Amino acid sequence: MTKIVLVTGATSGIGAACARKFSAEGYNVIATGRRADRLDELKASLKTDMLPLVFDVQDKAAVFQTLQNLPKAWQPIDVLVNNAGLALGRDYFDEASLDDWETMIDTNVKGLLYVSRAILPLMTARGRGHIINLGSTAGKEVYEKGNVYCATKFSVAAISQAMRIDLLRHGIKVTAIHPGAVETEFSVVRFKGDKTTADSVYAGIEPLVAEDVADTIYYTTTLPDHVCINDLVMTCTQQANSMYMYRK
Repeated sequence: MTKIVLVTGATSGIGAACARKFSAEGYNVIATGRRADRLDELKASLKTDMLPLVFDVQDKAAVFQTLQNLPKAWQPIDVLVNNAGLALGRDYFDEASLDDWETMIDTNVKGLLYVSRAILPLMTARGRGHIINLGSTAGKEVYEKGNVYCATKFSVAAISQAMRIDLLRHGIKVTAIHPGAVETEFSVVRFKGDKTTADSVYAGIEPLVAEDVADTIYYTTTLPDHVCINDLVMTCTQQANSMYMYRK
């Protein structure tokens, strides 16, 4: 029987790379995102079947309405990749935008909770499943001007631990993946289209790319049933953590 993966935030970056990786390994893919045209392009590129779902994970009503009414054939979800997330701004705490804070909290924390809560009944009924939450090295130590973004990723780490404990009785695996610098649209979004500033984040290093993270995510799903990677931090070789990089 063909397995099914659900990937949120699949219109670009790590999410799109996850969709492509799992499809290449034979999974059918449920891909969610806000941009229908991007999902259509993704679907055309995959080797297996894909169900595109257009909604914003911040929208609780849309999340539950959509995911609680999946076609029957798409309900036995084996893997959920909670990838949707973003950083907005990099400002001192006393100068940061409240709108940016709220968007990050609503997406990175509440969106992850909504999607997980909507999908879990499908996994608990089968007594199996694997939830993979995308954290960050920013969820391991706080850096200057990271404030609320770091807080949301610390939350992802805590939520992942809570899921792991509470879902033990259902046999569901939970893995938190914490990448460091990954060259995607992430920094362009964070700096609100300022590509020069975004590019400077990766100056002098060879950062991770989306496929590196997708490969690692897929790897965690290939282990025997009795093995679960709970927490995994990955960086490029020139990065030690959120604050220390060796730039050439």
